[in-house]
Amino acid sequence: MVGMKKTLICLLAALPLYVVAQRDTVSLNDGWRFSRSEQMTDAVMVDLPHDFQITQPWVAPASHEQPASKDAANNTASRLSARGFKAMGCGWYEKRLRLTGTMLETDGRRLEIADRRVLLDFGGIMLVGDVWLNGEHIGSTDYGYVGFECDITDKLKGDGEHILRVKADTREVDNSRWYTGGGLFREVRLITTPKGRYFSRHPLYITTKDNREVNIRAEIYHADHKAKSLHIKTRILDTDGQVVAEQTSHPAFHRLQRLAEYRLEPVMLSNPRLWSPDTPYLYTAEVTLLDDTGQVVDRVTDRFGVRTIDISPDFGLKVNGKKTLLRGWANHHTLGILGAAAYPRAIEKRLRMMKAYGFNHVRTSHNPYSEDFYRLCDEIGLLVVDELYDKWISQFAGGRADWQTLWQRDIAEWVRRDRNHPSVVLWSLGNELQHLPDLPFNDGGVTAYKLQRELLHRYDSTRMTTVAMHPRYRDPVTDSLPPPLARVTDVQSYNYRYMYFPGDGRRFPWMTFYQSEANMTGLPGNYYEMDLDKVIGLAYWGAISYFGESRGWPMKGWDDSFFDISLQPKPLAGLVKSMFMPDEPMVQLAIVDRVGDVSEWNGITFNNNKTSDHWNRLAGERLKVYAYTNADETELIVNGKSIGIRKNPKTDARHRNIVLWEDVKYQPGYIEVIARNNGKAVARQRAETTGPAVALRLEADNDHWHADGMDLQHVRITAVDREGRRVFTATDNVTLRVQGDARLIAVGNGDMMSNETAGQQHIHLYQGEALAILRAGSRSGEIRLTATASALKGATLKAETQ
Repeated sequence: MVGMKKTLICLLAALPLYVVAQRDTVSLNDGWRFSRSEQMTDAVMVDLPHDFQITQPWVAPASHEQPASKDAANNTASRLSARGFKAMGCGWYEKRLRLTGTMLETDGRRLEIADRRVLLDFGGIMLVGDVWLNGEHIGSTDYGYVGFECDITDKLKGDGEHILRVKADTREVDNSRWYTGGGLFREVRLITTPKGRYFSRHPLYITTKDNREVNIRAEIYHADHKAKSLHIKTRILDTDGQVVAEQTSHPAFHRLQRLAEYRLEPVMLSNPRLWSPDTPYLYTAEVTLLDDTGQVVDRVTDRFGVRTIDISPDFGLKVNGKKTLLRGWANHHTLGILGAAAYPRAIEKRLRMMKAYGFNHVRTSHNPYSEDFYRLCDEIGLLVVDELYDKWISQFAGGRADWQTLWQRDIAEWVRRDRNHPSVVLWSLGNELQHLPDLPFNDGGVTAYKLQRELLHRYDSTRMTTVAMHPRYRDPVTDSLPPPLARVTDVQSYNYRYMYFPGDGRRFPWMTFYQSEANMTGLPGNYYEMDLDKVIGLAYWGAISYFGESRGWPMKGWDDSFFDISLQPKPLAGLVKSMFMPDEPMVQLAIVDRVGDVSEWNGITFNNNKTSDHWNRLAGERLKVYAYTNADETELIVNGKSIGIRKNPKTDARHRNIVLWEDVKYQPGYIEVIARNNGKAVARQRAETTGPAVALRLEADNDHWHADGMDLQHVRITAVDREGRRVFTATDNVTLRVQGDARLIAVGNGDMMSNETAGQQHIHLYQGEALAILRAGSRSGEIRLTATASALKGATLKAETQ
């Protein structure tokens, strides 16, 4: 069906001094003055995206702030635990634009604005925000997860500097249930277009029919009274930029309607290539508005994919007619030690990491992510359940405006922005909301859902809609039936309560089920106990550790995960990989360091053991050793001696792919697990007792580091012994220094108990490792990162930006 991120183009890059074009887009990410005070005292220079909270010190609970989780809708363990133990407050940003005659200058770019519209495009302001130009309030957002624009065409008057100011407000502690970050956390752009006629914001709606016919609707504004007709040219480009089809449309001209949506003539593709998670092929639609003489007036582009989505209780989900099970995860929008700052490279790293472990799906819990996220899901081939809200109450929708006044605008912005992404397969209007006492209309959310769905269908009628429910609860009148909201949604999405699927399905055969959150404590039962032939799939909650939603200080956030906050896989990641990639034989060693503490969170029990896969233990220690595997059997060997062969209990859904040796005595040397099918070894993992750490090792992840001011380099710092093996017991303090046109923007080590902050120039190793993230400057050349520690040999990494 549909496609990808809107790119507003026609930049004449060959004209470095000033640009005249049908439409021009300039990034305003660089060179903002930032302060925590309105008076801009002690202002510093920052570049966007920016999260002003992530480098703040942690705020420990006061003595009277005792953990308590009585509110199922909020889960407040102490005053700041949900918000990542960071203080709430405001951040102020300031940027200066210079106007000389009709030439607007910013960041070295000069734009001709005579007879032009000038727009400021904000990807979002966290958590709520306001914008001023020259002291005049020109725009705001009451829900910072969706973007907005400000028309400043008539505000730029007089030569000289024009001061743009932005206030980002994190609001009160209880205005979110998780760490949101704060600030200009997404891109800000300056856009110019023609005045008389132009494409509106998010103007294209692209659908396909029979996997070859491309249908486009375009929204156009016109105030050109001299115009007599409308001419629109459409070109379809393949992934190499070659034109594969084109069509010119002359739709009926709505002379008295300034803003109107026009259906363009269909464009036919010959031998189209389909988009799917395995083959994420993308086309580009280039739509050009022409005047009566054939001259270009305005032009926009959007990428899209040709694909079909079918959802039914008989098979769950099909992509292009093929049964596709959503094997997914659900996380908040933040990016670990980068906080809320939405760096495309950091998003890409996570998405590719998850796909390598067999994931094909992500649920955007519980709000729209950045535009780059969906663009990358399109390119990588990940299926998205796109979610708008947490709960339908003002408290969790920014906390500044009544939610009932927000959703009409938010739905329009959200759906119009995301509807052309082939990765988006389902809209979710909310999360865990049906049991709240003050929902509008007093009917458990039924009317609110129907109203929102009706508006959503105005902008996209090709996808189903849902809400994620927890607990599933029961109908207050009939007791045994699911609640009324579950009986009106297009898809029945239950958080954790997959055990209700069979019974609800028998009562209501038209229901189609999706486990919108799954608990890793229930792994693998909550996967294999579902009818995988009929359900849509699942999303494991908190698969990557994140700040916020802590269950008690000094834990800084959520750590029941497959990957720690520095993106290192935990042994449990091997278990989910064995499930999601059954045709690729694998085995993962998991040695219990500590038996998990049983705790309850939002009605769900968590008790995952804390495990690792190293072999530096205490003399004589007796250990529980697991092997996670999709092979038929596994053998455990310690220093050449077999500890026993265990069969994979494949008929036991709750223990499938898990084998256990109860009482293994630690002996220095090595431990090895060997997985076999039909007696033949198909996978193995070995861990050795290391010597003491003697040196540091630095490893970069980006071989094509771009000098574009935005690209990132993730550098893994590891303590190694004389044989180059990672030493898990090393905790040395590492100091970092960068030379060249790049900056160290974040450090972390995966330890959620650590009191170190991401903005430091040093970090202690945790389990022998740490992570440093560098941001490239705008000049290409050599970058050096030097790491030193008092008791270890230092290391220097050399990398080139291009």
